Amino acid sequence: MVGRVSKPVLVGALESFACEYQRKQIAVAIQPGALTGRKVAIIGAGPSGLACADVLVRMGHWVTIYDTHSYPGGALTYGFPNFKLPHSLIAEIWDSLKQAGVSFVGNTYVGKKKKTVNDLFAEGYEAVFLGVGSGIDAPLEIPGENLPGVYKATEFLIRTNADKSHLPPRMRMIPEVGKKVVVIGGGDPATDCARTALRLGVDEVTCLYRYTEREIPGRARDRMLAIEEGVKFEYLTQPIRLIPGPDGELTWIECVKIALGEPDEEGQSHPAIIDGSNFIIDADTAVVAMGYYPDPIITATTPGLKTQKWGLIVSDRETGATSRFGVFTGGDVVTGPDTVVTAMVAGRKAGYTIDAYLG
Repeated sequence: MVGRVSKPVLVGALESFACEYQRKQIAVAIQPGALTGRKVAIIGAGPSGLACADVLVRMGHWVTIYDTHSYPGGALTYGFPNFKLPHSLIAEIWDSLKQAGVSFVGNTYVGKKKKTVNDLFAEGYEAVFLGVGSGIDAPLEIPGENLPGVYKATEFLIRTNADKSHLPPRMRMIPEVGKKVVVIGGGDPATDCARTALRLGVDEVTCLYRYTEREIPGRARDRMLAIEEGVKFEYLTQPIRLIPGPDGELTWIECVKIALGEPDEEGQSHPAIIDGSNFIIDADTAVVAMGYYPDPIITATTPGLKTQKWGLIVSDRETGATSRFGVFTGGDVVTGPDTVVTAMVAGRKAGYTIDAYLG
């Protein structure tokens, strides 16, 4: 009702405050169930994997989480800026899981060289949950994409936001971004990159997006905050070439303007380049935030695991069951990039299914 006559109450912020207050004042310990002796491996320590582990350890199962990074949290630790999600909260959540008995094995790339899903079953795990997310940056596929001064969104966010103690030495140095940063994309990762760039002290940050604001995926609130902080959004604009300067580093970006056609049968308006609309903008740094797709290594090394478009794993959305017996999944590796809450719900559903499967 309040939203009809004024600005709506920020329910999410109030819920977050209440949960954080209780965690700090009373503590929220996870009570593990009576030990069952059944072993479950979780691949990926992001939102879905942690949520799945929370359910399983409460049921008394022996849970081990494997992750390519040295610290749990997935994108929450290695992608989300601290101003968007306090990293101390992730540390508290993981500490609760660890005290409940969940084990973590970091710096382990399951599916590559030394360990596969089949190896985990051979080691005595009776079920495997795949919570590997969708973390491979989509390519821009235009000339100059690999110039010095051009970053993928994942690397940029990790190097500028993650705790340095959780990173390998080569990732600990914050990028030198210059005075003008251009972010290519318009979704949540693009907004995070733009707001992060402002905090590095740049003079100007511009997001280029080839559709209109209406088509942008993600949270409008974050975009409004970015605009309030000084980020500019250029809609119906598409880069076609990244141009080096005399020193070989990125200096200019050639762009074209876009016109959207009439919506097709599925309601999708397709972009078309406007002839003769080419123009060039200055840029010291470009960050490519065009979306993500899953790492194909898991599906390539797990026989019997069905996938669909973009390599997303086929599964039952209510149970997390896949085409491979004993393998379950959920989160972005199934849906593509989505919200943290969606991934956590999927992980919890799979956790209850795994418990029933083991029973």
